[in-house]
Amino acid sequence: MNEAEARTVLHGHLEAYRTRTYAELRALLGKPQVTELRGPSGATYQMEIEVHWDHRPGGTLRVIGSADDGGWRALRPVTDDFILAPDGTFVGE
Repeated sequence: MNEAEARTVLHGHLEAYRTRTYAELRALLGKPQVTELRGPSGATYQMEIEVHWDHRPGGTLRVIGSADDGGWRALRPVTDDFILAPDGTFVGE
């Protein structure tokens, strides 16, 4: 797996979730979003986005994205995340 390419594809995919509202992301709690995307090289990557409470229910949401090529890297995928507060601000940025 081309880790740099997977990271770039994941970043682009995760950016689409950054444009969603707190309510839209909260609706995804416990509902992993899985899709396959192609990188510039033509390689296929499985993307998984999961939304979790960061510390406590009703508080901040942590949105975690992971990417792998379906091979052994599925055991150690490339990951990225962000945290969204109820007021729509990003935490730690």
